[in-house]
Amino acid sequence: MARRLFPDDSKTITLEDGTKYSYVYKPAGSKQPTFLLLHGFPSSSYDWRIQIPQLSGAGYGVLAPDLLGYGDTDKPTSKEGYAFKRQSTHLAKILDQEGLSKVIAVGHDWGAGFLARFANYQPQYVSGLVFLSVPYNPPGHYDLDAINTMIEKSFGYPAFGYQYFFNDETAAGIIEKNHESFSSIVYAEDYHIWSTELCKVGALKAWVEAGKTAKFPSWLSKEEYDTHNQILLDGGYTGPLNWYKAAIANVDEPSYASIPAENLIIDVPTLVVCGTKDLATRVEVAEQVVAAGKEAGYLKDVEIKRLDCGHWIQFEKVDECFEILDEFAKKF
Repeated sequence: MARRLFPDDSKTITLEDGTKYSYVYKPAGSKQPTFLLLHGFPSSSYDWRIQIPQLSGAGYGVLAPDLLGYGDTDKPTSKEGYAFKRQSTHLAKILDQEGLSKVIAVGHDWGAGFLARFANYQPQYVSGLVFLSVPYNPPGHYDLDAINTMIEKSFGYPAFGYQYFFNDETAAGIIEKNHESFSSIVYAEDYHIWSTELCKVGALKAWVEAGKTAKFPSWLSKEEYDTHNQILLDGGYTGPLNWYKAAIANVDEPSYASIPAENLIIDVPTLVVCGTKDLATRVEVAEQVVAAGKEAGYLKDVEIKRLDCGHWIQFEKVDECFEILDEFAKKF
C-alpha cells in the first residue's frame, strides 16, 4: 500500500463523488516523462516497490495508485462500483491533481485491462502504453465461457477457469480463511502448477479449501511475501474479487457506445510484454490479439516482447523490466 511503501511520497485524495484514493507520487526530473503504474490482482502499489525507486532514480516521475478495492484506497462492496468508466474518471482526477497532462501508462494483469479502457475513455492523458502480461483488447462483450472454450481447444485446459470461483459470493471468505494456501499458488515457483491447480474449473477452490501449499518462489523474499499478504488481508478480498465480478457481469458494456470512434484507435506507441511461462495469460494468445489489432487497424504502433518468465514480470525479471521501460521512455 502507498503509505507503507513510501511514507514520504504517499498522498491521499478524496474525489468529488466521495471516493478516497491513496497513491505514491514522485515528481519527474527536468523534462523527463512520468510513469503511471497500475497494479493487478491480488496486489496494491506495493507491486511496484522495485520499479518506483528504479524509475525515480533515473529521473522519471512515478505515480502508483492503490487501485479501487486495494491498500489504503476505498473498497466498494458492489461490483458496479468497479466500472472502468468510473475508475477512469477517478484516475484522470488524480492526474489533474498532480498537474500531469501526459503520462507513460503501464499496467500489469488487471491493471493492464483497466489501462485498455482508460486509453479509450481518457486518451488525452496517455503518450505511450505498456501492457504487462495482458495485451490491449478493444471494448466488447466479455464471454468467459467462450474464452475458456477457445483456450482449452488450443492448449488443453481453460486458462481462466479460476474466474468462476472468483465470481462466487463465497470466494472472498474462503480465500481469507485459507490465505496461505491461496497466496502460495498465486506466487508458485513451479509454473506448471497453474495449468492443473489454478486454471482448471473447480481446481483452485479445491486447492484452497484443502489447505494445500506450493513451493515458495526464488524471486520473492519472505519479507515481501508476508507484507503483500498482510496488505491483502487487512483490506479483504471482497473488493479485489469485484474486478472479476464486474467483468463477468459486463458492467461497462452499456457505456461503450458513448466512446467516440476516434478513441478506439490506439495511435500512441504501445508495448506488450509477456512471460513465456505464464500459463494463465499466455503469450501465444497475446500475440494473436496484437496481430488482430494490427490487422484491424486499431493498434497503429505496437510491439510485443517475450521474456523467459511467468506472470509476475516485474518481480521475476527486475533488470529486464526496468531496461524495457527505460528504453520505451526514450521515445518521448
